[in-house]
Amino acid sequence: MSDRDSAHPVERAILVDTSQIPGWGIDADRENDPTWPMRDRDRDDSPGRHWVRPDHQPQEVEVLMSIEHLHRPAVFGSPNPPSGLSGEVRRIAFKASESRWTHWLLLMLADRINVVEGVLGDLAHGYVPNLIDELGVKARWKYDRPALLRSAATAAVVTGAAVGIGYLLVQRRPRGASGT
Repeated sequence: MSDRDSAHPVERAILVDTSQIPGWGIDADRENDPTWPMRDRDRDDSPGRHWVRPDHQPQEVEVLMSIEHLHRPAVFGSPNPPSGLSGEVRRIAFKASESRWTHWLLLMLADRINVVEGVLGDLAHGYVPNLIDELGVKARWKYDRPALLRSAATAAVVTGAAVGIGYLLVQRRPRGASGT
């Protein structure tokens, strides 16, 4: 058996007769391309562009924007500008591409941090939130007890692991490293 025969199947080129595939290359002829001239609206003055771009909504607060987009849309939501630790995490997330998992994980982390910030803000203003009702614990206990118990067990394990890892990291730090 030669080296060529033992090559991984993905490494071998597979030639396909495209003339036998119905519809193959249908958009190769520009005169028969149903998406032209709409495809490149930003680069041409084709007859498909008959509207004037609307005025932009005034931006009075910070609005985070994906790095994939060159321009902000004419209208956007602005009721909750980024603030606090969750806002800092969101700013970091929006420096990464939307195609990266870190972008989305950081946004989910910012959401979780924002919940904690909200509870702390409520407590700072003298309001004690009813977390049992707001998290739907009573309803889950009544209608889906096994899922609630699994969620509680998972939360306990994750919290315990995080506390344990934190404790071990603190214990491994040299005595003089704390700066005191």
